[in-house]
Amino acid sequence: MLWMLLVLVIAILVGLARGGKLSNLTEIGVRAWWLLFIGFGIQLVATFLPRSTHDLAVGLILGSYVPLLVFVWLNRQMAGLWVAGIGILMNFTVIAANGAMPVMLEAVRLAGGSADVILGAKHVILTEETHLAFLADIIPLPRSVISMGDVFLALGVGVFLEDQIRRPVRLFAHGVEGTPGSAADR
Repeated sequence: MLWMLLVLVIAILVGLARGGKLSNLTEIGVRAWWLLFIGFGIQLVATFLPRSTHDLAVGLILGSYVPLLVFVWLNRQMAGLWVAGIGILMNFTVIAANGAMPVMLEAVRLAGGSADVILGAKHVILTEETHLAFLADIIPLPRSVISMGDVFLALGVGVFLEDQIRRPVRLFAHGVEGTPGSAADR
């Protein structure tokens, strides 16, 4: 996941270079933000399960996409989130079609890893019988192999973050009510 951290840093730097402010991140107004913690928390649990619990890990991963997709749907009007949602849906689809996330062994080798390191309870080796292989983990990065869904997710999150950094601070950001011209009446 080091690659995702790099995407976030690049998005922040681009937002700052385009005149944004880090303080704008305190004003992000997304609906049902807690769904992110539920979805990613479930994925974190599944990541640390032993290989012997493959069915449980895959079930948790598939289940984790539900709150994430609901979050995206509720906030779909915000820049980049619909692209992130497409990435989540792509990963969900390939995992559901194969009973796990297929991983291409050649990509693992190119990434500098071994199948034992990459393959956990939620992964399987990509074979000729793999459904939707183009959505599998086939893109090698240093010490990681990612999918097209991961690329879409990263792009969407990067666009969202960059947009939020550049967004002007709202005048009445904290729900303060005001009537136009009311200050002049005093």
